[in-house]
Amino acid sequence: MSDKELRKKSDKQAIDQFIHQVRTLPKQRAGQGRLIFALDATASREATWDQACHLQSELFMATRDLGGLAIQLCYYRGFGEFKATQFVNETGQLLNLMNGVSCLGGRTQISRVLAHAMKETRAEAVKAVVFIGDCCEEPVDELCHTAGELGLLRTPVFMFHEGNDAHARAVFQQVSKLSGGAYAPFDRNSPQVLKDLMAAVAVYASGGATALQDFSSRSSPAVKRLTEQLR
Repeated sequence: MSDKELRKKSDKQAIDQFIHQVRTLPKQRAGQGRLIFALDATASREATWDQACHLQSELFMATRDLGGLAIQLCYYRGFGEFKATQFVNETGQLLNLMNGVSCLGGRTQISRVLAHAMKETRAEAVKAVVFIGDCCEEPVDELCHTAGELGLLRTPVFMFHEGNDAHARAVFQQVSKLSGGAYAPFDRNSPQVLKDLMAAVAVYASGGATALQDFSSRSSPAVKRLTEQLR
């Protein structure tokens, strides 16, 4: 076996060991959770931003009987612009915040989303991060490293991928796996899928794995596939 093959095998073993470590961390406990709702607000996402504005109420409605949810809106756009709001507890508050944002051309800043999530959860536990985006223009190794740190902090990242960009799919899958979260694709022409996925993560953040399992048993195939990744 060549040196290159040995290094490749060693790297794979290290990754597998790390993923196993993340997977065996304790599950979330029930109670009011904090969730970061992060969005790519660059120009290519304008149509889906409007869709997300209409569907964001699902994050709150799905958790009313589970202790509720506090949500922080986080987004990037333009030339290095990155914003994070306060945590809010009502759908009207979140909608007002989202309506105040318009999409603007720029490069992706997923690394800033993940770094911000780390900062927040070190201050007070964040039970889940939802990210909605369509592409990735950043170094993969940096993103995966931060995602792994979030996994150790028990802050899973749920990567919802719009479109069919193959590079983005591969990166999003790695980020979700290393953080202990899950990956799911969606189509802007199928808003019900995004609605169900958002509701599923809200249930997980508020009620933990048991609540998500119960929700999944009554939900769509997309939610069932999402839930299976957490096992």
